[in-house]
Amino acid sequence: MRKICIILTITLLIANGYCKEAESIKSLVPQAERIVLLGLKHSDGMIKANAIEVVASGQKMEMMPKVVALLDDPDSLVRFAAAIAIGDTQYKSGQKKLTKMLKDADLNVAIASAYGLCKLGEVNNLKLIEDSAGSSDQTVKANVALLLGKLKSKHSLPLLHKLKNNPDSSDATAFSATEAIAQIGDEKIYAKIWTMLISVYADDRYMGTRAMGAFGGSKGANAIITILDDEVPEVRLAAAEELGILGDKSGEIVVLEYLNNPEQVEKAISERRNTLAALAIGQIGTEPLIAHLPKLLKNESPFVQLACTKSIFILAKGR
Repeated sequence: MRKICIILTITLLIANGYCKEAESIKSLVPQAERIVLLGLKHSDGMIKANAIEVVASGQKMEMMPKVVALLDDPDSLVRFAAAIAIGDTQYKSGQKKLTKMLKDADLNVAIASAYGLCKLGEVNNLKLIEDSAGSSDQTVKANVALLLGKLKSKHSLPLLHKLKNNPDSSDATAFSATEAIAQIGDEKIYAKIWTMLISVYADDRYMGTRAMGAFGGSKGANAIITILDDEVPEVRLAAAEELGILGDKSGEIVVLEYLNNPEQVEKAISERRNTLAALAIGQIGTEPLIAHLPKLLKNESPFVQLACTKSIFILAKGR
């Protein structure tokens, strides 16, 4: 009987902690929603695009009419993000508008619209994306790879390998193709990603961490764990987030260590690190990390604030 009582007591304590955690997230949602709505109206296209991505990742369907309206935004980055968001949320009310956007003057927007239509069942639009890999514009090439990876198009693997191996491909195109191949699940890419993780260049290790997260599974997680003690905070924080996505919370200590003892660095570096930390909180979701969200939500940077809102929406949905 004594053993049963102990078990019941532990269960009640866990349940009580869970309720408090859920309540603290719930209280942050209205503020997070206000931040996103302001972001969707911001004059800065990058901030607007980030807000759109938060709407899509949080599946905030009540905000999607505003996202569809942004397909008319003068900034091509915003139109690009809106088209992808419609696809990622499979928001059928945006389907007709996406069809018109296939003729957008910016090819990046056109292929994003083709992606959105593919996600809505019009898979014949895959051809437009693949054909655009022949563009001389490296940004278009990189976005082709990005979209094919998101579609998990095994049919496109030969094209992606070609983009990755082409000596004329920019670093951004080659990395985008590498990550796409990992998302699709081609085992042959593992060795390539591993070489990125052990590179002497921090940028390579950072991008390799993202690609290994896309590769996923226990094999991907075990590789990322080796990066948790990287000398560069951005790499460590990215590794913590990717592990969280894969269901491994071992990066919690890395994020807490950063949040509790941030270095005095220039504003741009601090903004980048705080953004990565805020994103990691949503994927790891432990109570000590969640306790930092209210302060981060008041950060002066809109990018940090939007990263917080993304985490809040993820955590609120999960609870």
